[in-house]
Amino acid sequence: MDRPSWLRRFGPWILIMAAAIILPFVLPPFRLNLLGRFLALGIVALGVDLIWGYTGLLSLGQGIFFALGAYAIGMHLQLSSLDSGQLPEFFGLYGVKELPAFWQPFSSAFFTLFAIWIIPALVAGLLGFLVFRNRIKGVYFSILTQAALLVFFNFFNGQQKLINGTNGLKTDTALFLGQMVGSDSMQRLLFWITVVLVIGAWLLCRWLTRGRFGDALIAIRDDESRLRFSGHNPTAYKTLVFTVAGALAGISGALYTVQSGIVSPQFMAVPFSIEMVIWVAVGGRGTLLGAVLGAVLINYAKSLISEQLPETWLFIQGALFLLVVTALPDGVVGWWRQGGPKRLAAMVGIPPTAATYPSLDGDGAQQADKKAIAAKLESGGTP
Repeated sequence: MDRPSWLRRFGPWILIMAAAIILPFVLPPFRLNLLGRFLALGIVALGVDLIWGYTGLLSLGQGIFFALGAYAIGMHLQLSSLDSGQLPEFFGLYGVKELPAFWQPFSSAFFTLFAIWIIPALVAGLLGFLVFRNRIKGVYFSILTQAALLVFFNFFNGQQKLINGTNGLKTDTALFLGQMVGSDSMQRLLFWITVVLVIGAWLLCRWLTRGRFGDALIAIRDDESRLRFSGHNPTAYKTLVFTVAGALAGISGALYTVQSGIVSPQFMAVPFSIEMVIWVAVGGRGTLLGAVLGAVLINYAKSLISEQLPETWLFIQGALFLLVVTALPDGVVGWWRQGGPKRLAAMVGIPPTAATYPSLDGDGAQQADKKAIAAKLESGGTP
């Protein structure tokens, strides 16, 4: 393996690992916490890219699965900080004397570790199977997922006695591994955990989108009827990939919750699920890496701009979406891979380098010959 190809293959991973090790000791705790949150959002963006970018299923309801994972870890942290027999404080406000039955399993860290992704995966799998077996797709699928999101949002929003309704569950003051979740040392540990899980989620999606399974997903996106005619069952493929995306959303929600300090029904708000689609569109559909970059960069830009000019972010977000639709249909990563920087340089008068022998561009004699030929052509002569 020559040096340029080695750098292209392993260079990004070296940079990611170096950043993961160095940034916790360089960034202030507040900025590190923000970066950890946005990396966590990159995991749900990977799931959106998996079902939309590769399979052509535009889901506007990923907030359901994101919130289910978030509530699973939130309920566990509420219970882990209490002595035996005690109840979370908000139960006393509504006259609840006994811990509800569905809360009790979350006192176990082992159960919660699996519930974070299994519960969202089961809900996504059930919903996907019911939808896909009836061959619902396209805009109808998008409307149905958004309708399901509204149902879950209204249900969770009204459960004041059981899950504190609109107030949500706080996690920053809870104890985990003997430390307060909101402490700087715990947030640094959570950042590293998030980096590892983002890489793991990327590798999983990369594995799923390669080989025959990945070819089947792309076939569903491009021509589902032809895939069905060839003897394959698209329902099974779509249900499985939707289930995986739900599990990724649950993991993302759990990581985001322990770094943001609270979980509430707002995670199921319609705008939040639409934003997930915008992250993937801006980063680049069907690229995986673009999904993570889009989630991190857009949310970081939102944070920085909102600190100075909070009223302008919605306009900027709308302009970004229009830019992608009109000028960058493949997103930033797609534009980069298709030689976008070279085309941009050509637009401002910088000549492209030779594709076969780039060293010739630095040869003075070659440059002189090019100028002489260009001058003859301008004067109407032949080269």
